[in-house]
Amino acid sequence: MKHQDLLAVAEQYGSPVYVYDASKIESQYKRLTSAFKKVKHVKINYAVKALSNISVLKLLSTLGSGMDTVSIQEVRLALEAGVLPEKIIFTPNGVSLEEIERAAGLGVQINIDNLSILEQFGTKHPDIPVCIRINPHVMAGGNTNISVGHIDSKFGISIHQMPHIERIVKNTKMNINGIHMHTGSDILDIEVFLYASEILFQTATHFKNLEFIDFGSGFKVPYKKDDIETNIEELGEKLSKRFNQFCKEYGKELTLAFEPGKFLVSEAGKFLVKVNVVKQTTSTVFAQVDSGFNHLIRPMLYGSEHGIENVSNPKGKERFYSVVGYICETDTFANNRRIAEIHEGDILAFSNAGAYCFTMASNYNSRYRPAEVLWYKDEAHLIRKRETFDDIIKNQIAITF
Repeated sequence: MKHQDLLAVAEQYGSPVYVYDASKIESQYKRLTSAFKKVKHVKINYAVKALSNISVLKLLSTLGSGMDTVSIQEVRLALEAGVLPEKIIFTPNGVSLEEIERAAGLGVQINIDNLSILEQFGTKHPDIPVCIRINPHVMAGGNTNISVGHIDSKFGISIHQMPHIERIVKNTKMNINGIHMHTGSDILDIEVFLYASEILFQTATHFKNLEFIDFGSGFKVPYKKDDIETNIEELGEKLSKRFNQFCKEYGKELTLAFEPGKFLVSEAGKFLVKVNVVKQTTSTVFAQVDSGFNHLIRPMLYGSEHGIENVSNPKGKERFYSVVGYICETDTFANNRRIAEIHEGDILAFSNAGAYCFTMASNYNSRYRPAEVLWYKDEAHLIRKRETFDDIIKNQIAITF
């Protein structure tokens, strides 16, 4: 999207506003599928939690994507978007048996990550196919806040508990049709990921009726100039070769599955905010914008860095600014960042705003959550209206004193 396109969106729909470039989502999807073209059966299940707008789900569905869901609500969103139940996998963590049974009742693939629920579900529903989520105890990512493969992770069943899994499967005679792992986000070292994959292949040999092996995702995208990213093409070449070899050894053509979220939508997103005040202190120049961690919490929660560009004055002389929000908490988006000279009323664009941004937004300080726009075929399409005061109070009940 060009600067004038972003400014036009801000002018038409106000700020703050999220904008997603459909063409970037499409190109990322095609890049991933192309990297694994040497595998006969590949299934991409988009991680709905990254960006759950129904229009985005519909777009990805038209490209051939299935959906990876983590709550019964996300299952229903995927169904509402027209995704077939058999193209949805339900991979929750710490939910009740009842929620898993509700998802199974909707016809989606179940993925279970703890021994207790595995035994309970297998005892009650031995004929319903189940995938098992394994924790390989390998971290392929660099940020401990978003790595889930470590020894004390709440995610997955420890690889060291295989005897327990086998006992449950044998006693319940349940149908295990898939094996799954997820090492965490921001995979930096492909060799480490491939090492974890070997653990998954070894685990798969314990089950004779598998239909698929799910390698999770966590592919890193660049967040700044010259930033490192996961080499998808190299991973595709190496993992495809090993996967095809394993299928021959297993004696059956299995499906290779992934569940990317950030990789597909992160770079497609821009978050547009307006500068309310430029505030000079004794040592800092603050650009105070009409947003805060109520709309974009990742910099404060994870220490993530989002590029910030002044689209109102892109060729202006660069100065150092600390970009902060309007929330009555510390909500610093960037400290002493070089940005083209900022004036009050300018529109700033945050990059990599497609994944885990709007979906983590809140109404803190009773602020409205922003609008969402999909830039599709060179046109802006409103896909979520900005909230109003009625939305803030609609579920509140005022009692009489």
